[in-house]
Amino acid sequence: MRNTIAVMNTKGGVGKSTLVLALAETLSAQFRKNVLIIDSDSQASISSMLLTAANLHRLQSEGLTIVDLLVASVLNNVAVEWPRFVVGGVSDVDEARTVYLIPSDMQLTLFEREVSKESLHARLRSSISALLGNVRGVFDVIFIDCPPGLSILTESWLREADFHFSPTKPDYVSTCGLEVFRRFKGLNPEMGFADNIGVCVNMKDGHSSVDADYHRWLFNNADNRCFSQPVPRTSALQHASQLSAVERSYVAKYPGESGAAIKAIAEELLSRLAAANLPGAKRPAAPSGPPSPAPIPTVTG
Repeated sequence: MRNTIAVMNTKGGVGKSTLVLALAETLSAQFRKNVLIIDSDSQASISSMLLTAANLHRLQSEGLTIVDLLVASVLNNVAVEWPRFVVGGVSDVDEARTVYLIPSDMQLTLFEREVSKESLHARLRSSISALLGNVRGVFDVIFIDCPPGLSILTESWLREADFHFSPTKPDYVSTCGLEVFRRFKGLNPEMGFADNIGVCVNMKDGHSSVDADYHRWLFNNADNRCFSQPVPRTSALQHASQLSAVERSYVAKYPGESGAAIKAIAEELLSRLAAANLPGAKRPAAPSGPPSPAPIPTVTG
C-alpha cells in the first residue's frame, strides 16, 4: 500500500501545517481513516496544534520525539521500537479519534548537523525507509509535515515517501517556491523521488482577482495536478490551528465553506491514493533534468 505523503513547499507561510491538521482530522472524523502525522519540522508547529504545551514538553523531555527516534537509529545505529514514539488521542475534535502523531523538537536541526558532520546520509535514508515501511501497514494515510526549504532530512523524506503534496498560496513568491521544488525534483533522478499527488491552492481570497489569476495559472499547468477544490481564506481555518482546551465537534471547528472545502480535498486525496494503488497503475516517469519554468502571470498592484 502506497500511502506515505511528504507535505512541503520550499516557501514558508503557505498554511501547510494547518492544512495537514485539517486533512488529518477530516480523514478521521468524516472518512474513518487511521491517520499518522510525522512532524519533521524543528519548529514543531503541528505538534503544538495537537498537543498542549505541557504534554509536548513532557514528550520532548522523555525522549519520545522524531528526533530521539532518528538519533537512536541513525547516530547510534541501534534498533528502535517505533510505536513508542506514536502518540494517540491528540485531536481536539471529538469525532477524530484516529489521529496519531510522532512529535518534533527544535533539536532536529542539531541532529541534521551531526548527520552531515558524520556523513551518515545513507543511514538516514535507510532509517526513514524502514520507519515508513513499518507504518504503511498500520495506518491508512501518513503525512510527513516537512519544513520550508530543502534540508538533508526533507530530501530523505522526499526520496523515501510514496508521494509529495504541495500546498501553495496563489501568489508570486509561493508559486516560485513550487518552481524551485520542481527543479530540485529533476536532480539525481536515479536516487528515486516521491510521486506528485498534487498541488493544493491554499488560503485563496475569493474576492481577489489576483488570487483568481494565479489559481487559474496553477490549475492550467498539468504538471501541477492541482486539486479541484481550493482552500478559502477564512477565519475558521486560521483559528483551527489553536488547540482548544475542551473537545469540540467537527462542524464547530470546520464550519460552512471551510469544512466543505477540506472535505472535498480529503475525498479527492483518497480517490487519488486509490487510483495510484490499483494493480498495474503506472508511476510517472522520472524527469530527465530540471524542467523549463512556465511563464508566471503578470499582475499589477
